[in-house]
Order: sequence, then C-alpha cells, then structure tokens
Amino acid sequence: MIHEYQIRVLPQQAANEKAIKEYIAREKGMDERTINSVRVLKKSIDARQRTIFVNLTVRVYVNEMPTDDEYVHIDYPDVSGRPAVIVVGAGPGGLFASLRLIELGLRPILVERGKNVHERKQDLALITKTQKVDAESNYCFGEGGAGAYSDGKLYTRSKKHGNTDKILHVFCQHGASTAILSDAHPHIGTDRLPRVIENIRNTIIHCGGEVHFQTKMTALILQNDAVVGIETVSMVDGTQRRFMGPVILATGHSARDVYRYLDTSGIEIEPKGIAVGVRLEHPATLIDQIQYHNKQGRGKYLPAAEYNFVTQVDGRGVYSFCMCPGGFVIPAATGPQQIVVNGMSPANRGTQWSNSGMVVELHPEDVMPFAQESVSQRLVMLEFQEQLEKNCWQQGNMKQTAPAQRMADFVNGRLSYDLPKSSYAPGLISSPLHFWMPDIISQRLQKGFQKFGQMSHGFLTNEAVVIAVETRTSSPVRILRDRETLQHIRLNGLFPCGEGAGYAGGIVSAAVDGERCAEACAQYIEC
Repeated sequence: MIHEYQIRVLPQQAANEKAIKEYIAREKGMDERTINSVRVLKKSIDARQRTIFVNLTVRVYVNEMPTDDEYVHIDYPDVSGRPAVIVVGAGPGGLFASLRLIELGLRPILVERGKNVHERKQDLALITKTQKVDAESNYCFGEGGAGAYSDGKLYTRSKKHGNTDKILHVFCQHGASTAILSDAHPHIGTDRLPRVIENIRNTIIHCGGEVHFQTKMTALILQNDAVVGIETVSMVDGTQRRFMGPVILATGHSARDVYRYLDTSGIEIEPKGIAVGVRLEHPATLIDQIQYHNKQGRGKYLPAAEYNFVTQVDGRGVYSFCMCPGGFVIPAATGPQQIVVNGMSPANRGTQWSNSGMVVELHPEDVMPFAQESVSQRLVMLEFQEQLEKNCWQQGNMKQTAPAQRMADFVNGRLSYDLPKSSYAPGLISSPLHFWMPDIISQRLQKGFQKFGQMSHGFLTNEAVVIAVETRTSSPVRILRDRETLQHIRLNGLFPCGEGAGYAGGIVSAAVDGERCAEACAQYIEC
C-alpha cells in the first residue's frame, strides 16, 4: 500500500530516512517495520521562526517496495533522414528544442558559435590568468549557454507556459541528481551541470541530429517572407556554409551582433525592460546567522542559507536576483572593454561567500536621456547596457579587475579605503560606485539596501562588498513573434526562442520555451 503525507520535521530528522520512518510511524500509528521505503517528493525549509523546520511531502511504501523510477524516462527515436530544423544556440532553449524535435520525429541541426562545454572551461580560466575575454567562448557563449557555468539553478517563478516538471525529469535522465525533483529551489551545481549538458548533446547526435560548434550564424536565408535556412561561418577556419530548414533562433541574452543584424535587416524587434545593478557578496556565515536566527550559523543539517528581497523605490522595483549561497562571483563579459559580473554555486554550495545580484528595474523611457541621437530606438537598452559595462571597465583599470565598494560605504556615499576578501578571482579595485554609476541605478540601490537592512538586521554591513556591474539579467531586446504560432510576426519559418528572444528568464523557462517552439515548428512543417 502506498500513502502520501505532508509532514513537518526538524532538519536532523529530514536528513535521515530512518528518522522519517520513525516519525511517520509514530504520528500515523503505524508499525515502523511495515514501512519498506520512503520517497521525498517535495522539500522546503521554513526559517521564519527561531526553530527551523523542514516541510516534506513523502510517499510511503507499506509492505511493498517502489517499482517505478524516480523520474519519467523519455524514449528518443532515430530521426536520421527526417526533415531538418535549424536550431541556433546550444543554451537551454536550443538544447531542449532539439530534444523535443527528436520526440516529434524531426532532425535538429544545432549550430553553436562557441565551444563545447569542456573546451569552454579552459577559456574561462584564461579570463583570470590573462585579464582578457574570448568573444566567442566565455561565461555566456558556448555549449550550455549562460547557465552552464553561471550556477545552474532550476527554479522559475512562471508555471503558466509549459511543463516545468518535465524539464527536471529530462535533466535527471541525463545525469542530474534526482534531488532536483523534490527541492523547493532545485540546483544542479556549476561543477555537475557540464556533464549533464554533454549527455544531452550525445542524445541529440545518437538519434541522428547534428551539433556544430564554433559555427556562427551570419544571416538568415529568406524566400518570399519566409526563413528557409541560415548562413554561417566557421570560427576555426572561416569556412562559410548554409544550413537549410525552418529556424529556431535561441541565441541567448548576450548575442548583441544578432540583435544588430536583425535591426539593420529590418526584422521586427523592440526594446525590452531590463534590470541592472551590482553583485552583493557577504560572508556565507553571516547570511546563515541572519537567515537561520542563530549565531552558530547553519549547523550540520541545514544548507547554506538563501534570501530574497524586493521593494519599490521611486516607482521602480529593486530586488535580489540569482542568489548564490556558498558560491562565487564570476567575470561574465562577452568581449573587450567590458566588465560584467554574475554568480555561480557548486553543487555543495560550500564556499565561504554568498552573493546575489541586486538590481533596479529599468524601462526604455528611463534610459532615453542617456541615448545618443545616432542610436537605433530599438537598441536603446542594449546600448545602455554596453556603455555601462565600458564605464565599469574603465573604472577597473581597463582589465577584468572589478570596481567595488563596501556595502555601508556605498549606501553612505563614502569611498572604501580597503575591501574585504572576495571570491571574484580577477580581483577588485576600490571605486566610488555611488559617484560614477547613473543615479537611476545607484540612488535606488542605496535606498533599497537601507530597506533591506531594516527588514533583516545585520544585512546592511561593511562586511559585505558591492561589485559592479550586473547587467545581463535578461535580454535588452524582444524579437516580435505571434502568440499563437510562435513564429516571427512577419517571417514564416522563424521561431524566436528563449531568453535571447525576450520570452524567458532562466534555465527552466528557456527550456520550456524551447519545447514550445519545437512543437510550433512541427505544426508549421506539417502545414
């Protein structure tokens, strides 16, 4: 017999299956010897009070053993010889679009400008060593996209556009821990996600699909207001090549050359609101103490603590973004004369720091006063991003050394004469962020930090460091598409997809959108 229960236990009980069995037997009046197995279906931490509890939804097997797998297994057929669909970009949108195309009996041809996930890692290490960024292989470009080496968190606020549970099951099928199926905030970890991505690539190739790395799309091929393929160039030897078929365009939020190509080609796009700010890094022990209401920190059975802050300042949202407990701050620029910071966490979330993006919501009208007359109105948010990153690079001595300021100093408009030890490997340089960052960002952040300090005693502190600049929270452009067909509003056969097209915000939502675009593309081919 199988039962499902919702229980509330102490952290040390939640960490031990035998303790869970004992608790269920006691609370439900059962003989513990009849409970053969317990499977945790959902898990979340309730840290609102001084006594921390773990909420569990458990499946209890009484006098029988589990006969089903923990995840739903998908059979991917051989699609050799089937109609081809071109997928541009091997981030979560492109990878999951490719897998879904295979499910639907279509052959994906996946084109990625960057390197495979393992070769990428070597180029990332060189950023710290040489203070230079490879414009085609970095924390944003390459197999796995921006999420592969910048954390790999798998939770999304949006449930309305597709089956998010399926995405997690596919990750498990390709090697992710089944813990992501139960955790309230599932997280694979930057150290483990590359192997999962490689397994997804192997599935695509094994089923008859193609994957082409260091192959950059240079143009769409159009016939009678329809996209019928793409033109590409090899980043290795300059070889030009054409790939024919309808196109799922999943280039990610940092493909600025693609946005400029679309703009100059008259392909409809529009500016989109973004969020811009900084990375805020605290000692992990301090965040643990604050969030778990305990001077001893998290102890043996609790994970590194997370937080989530949001407020309104002068009519715009100010909020934490992409919180990385026990993580690192990383250099996420995609070209020369840029400093961009992001965060990531290993699977064990075991470093001595915790960081998050702290960002301000901006609309196109907010940045219009900063725009030059020569800038296309459709690219105004992109140009604002780019100029802010260049200003940051200049403040950082024209290297990847990031300008930074102690948190309380930033709020009070004081220069920091020294900086705390940081996880940011290229190094920090003290800089008056409150002085050179635009007021629409800096002043709102200052007021936001004051509010967050009032909400959480000890959060606003000079033990924390503010690191500039966080700009790549989402795409600055939306590629316009029809709500029903998911095709571009004018060009048949073009399916703008995922975060880069302005329709997703993170790994899971981009993956869901990739599946939706694959399904829409299949309908288009059948018609």
